[in-house]
Amino acid sequence: QPFAAELLSTQIISGRDFKGPGFRVYATPGKRVRHLEFSLEGSGLSYEPGDALGIRHRNPPALVDAVLQTLQLDGDAAVTVGEETLALNAWLATQRELTKLSRPFLTAHAERAGTQELQALLAPTQTAGLAALLADHQVIDVLRRWPADWDHAGLLAALRPLTPRLYSIASSRKRVGDEVHLTVDEVTYQAHGHAHLGSASGFLAALAEGDTAPVYIEPNERFRVPADSDRDILMIGPGTGVAPFRGFVQERAETGAKGRNWLFFGAQHFNTDFLYQAEWQLALQRGELHALEVAFSRDQAEKLYVQHRLRARGAEVHAWLQGGAHVYVCGATSMGKDVHAALLDIVATHGALDAEAAAAYLTQLQVEGRYARDVY
Repeated sequence: QPFAAELLSTQIISGRDFKGPGFRVYATPGKRVRHLEFSLEGSGLSYEPGDALGIRHRNPPALVDAVLQTLQLDGDAAVTVGEETLALNAWLATQRELTKLSRPFLTAHAERAGTQELQALLAPTQTAGLAALLADHQVIDVLRRWPADWDHAGLLAALRPLTPRLYSIASSRKRVGDEVHLTVDEVTYQAHGHAHLGSASGFLAALAEGDTAPVYIEPNERFRVPADSDRDILMIGPGTGVAPFRGFVQERAETGAKGRNWLFFGAQHFNTDFLYQAEWQLALQRGELHALEVAFSRDQAEKLYVQHRLRARGAEVHAWLQGGAHVYVCGATSMGKDVHAALLDIVATHGALDAEAAAAYLTQLQVEGRYARDVY
């Protein structure tokens, strides 16, 4: 059973506009990152840095209303699925996925709409076209683009169950006590003439201090600070991928770890996207963070990413690895691949290894639990 965690604090930590002399307006419209702090007091829940917080969210009310209005269905109608009876609007708000499409739903909708265009996209040869549709369409977009009649039970049967969203925990209990902190990228965008929200991030963004959210802990045993606190750690986390490393640095400071902490952080702009900048600077001053490398991709003509910073410090990175350091990577899957390629280059170049031996080197680090990735 999830715990109703009270929201203690919510704060936007990105997207400031600098409009003074010599500055451009850097903030990307609609792009915001939010820091949230929840109370776990009385929950009996515990977590370790590296774990995730599961959020049992609700779909945005405006999205539920839009689906009902588009299909001209009565949201107050009682609908029974299995042994559970709820109003249709409650089913759509709490039990069905509305922001992510599934192939079974598209197949069922194509049959009801009788549209050859959608049926063609579902053909085995149209993988690229289907991928594009899945990437920028929500359920409401499909309903608007290809009108069809749906009954209550049929709609609920076709839609996927709403699954909890997992967010990397951005705190250590040793520092924050009975609290859990999150770093959440608010998903907001315009598409097909309408504003769109991410389901879970929209739910969290709409919470006011004092509101509650149903939460649970999702352990991640493979993403832990080293049991040997004398080991150095390399942390690579661009954007909100930096979240678990805030917890790592707090944990290592509170336990008096002797090992060094080196953070690689990346984002688009220094002025608007340097998440937890003041905290990292304070950690450097206190000796809780020993090195910080940053890459801001859009602040110069040539894009600069964390993998470029890794390669630039390749000799030192290799020396840390040879000294027994642990490496952690958190963030987008594409970034994880680029960072892995950079690490391969580093161990090959500075370890005088061929490609096969470099790959074996990183594989051995994974076997030893010294190379952990949390990519999504």
